[in-house]
Amino acid sequence: MMEGTPPDTAGRVNRLLEHKKSISEIRVALRIRTAQTVIRWLSGTLAVVLLFTFIVANVAVGWSAIVLANKIAIPIFVLSAGTFWGIRLVEENAEGHYEKKARELKIELEAAEELRLLDAARLGLPVPDRQYSYKDSIPAELDGLRKDGRKYRRKHNVAQAVIILGSLGGTSVSALADTPAPLKYWAMGITFAVAAAAGFAGYYKWRERAFYLQQTADEIERHATAFDLGIYPYDEGGEHLRLAKLAKEIELLRVEQRKREQQLDQPHEGSSEVV
Repeated sequence: MMEGTPPDTAGRVNRLLEHKKSISEIRVALRIRTAQTVIRWLSGTLAVVLLFTFIVANVAVGWSAIVLANKIAIPIFVLSAGTFWGIRLVEENAEGHYEKKARELKIELEAAEELRLLDAARLGLPVPDRQYSYKDSIPAELDGLRKDGRKYRRKHNVAQAVIILGSLGGTSVSALADTPAPLKYWAMGITFAVAAAAGFAGYYKWRERAFYLQQTADEIERHATAFDLGIYPYDEGGEHLRLAKLAKEIELLRVEQRKREQQLDQPHEGSSEVV
């Protein structure tokens, strides 16, 4: 117990610390379970598609005609199937938070955050203390924005790489005068991959999302740095007024970022109407 702190207040503070620890554990478990679920679905889907394509191609063309493609497809199929069953085995033997599904962990995370907010409200901390707590949460906010920005940027770069390399590969294969049957299937697959990558990149707007997230993170960091250094616009007034101004500016940036995300989620013909 902290010296000079009432027992009831100290107990509530300890409960808030326990809430933060629990929320951090749930977030880690959620990230891991989400990654496991995505990898399991991708590996399982790839294994089924490869098996179906392998059977159809060998029946239609013959083993001898696509022996090279079979030598490539079989190891990939074995790797995909092994990854799928390996993750299933890990999930079945998991304990604690890791035995729950991702959507269950999302609900549990929301409930834990609500409980933390309720306990924080009962604690009745003075406004300056809450403002200091708000300022201390800025680094975590910046980390989350930049992490999401890097995630969207990676997706955009992968899609662009598929489009560029696929376009070159598809053009090269199609340019052959007498394209053998196996290469025709490869050309079809490459064309489909290019079209899918272009469609997903245009629909989800990963590049724009990454740009806006990075822009918001840079603006928040600029305000936080100006506050720490005591430079404009935080070079006048007392600590309480400067903290209030910092919170106001960051909340305005958050609202603007949410509006941008809503605009990106709108259909193309209606996006220009969103302010």
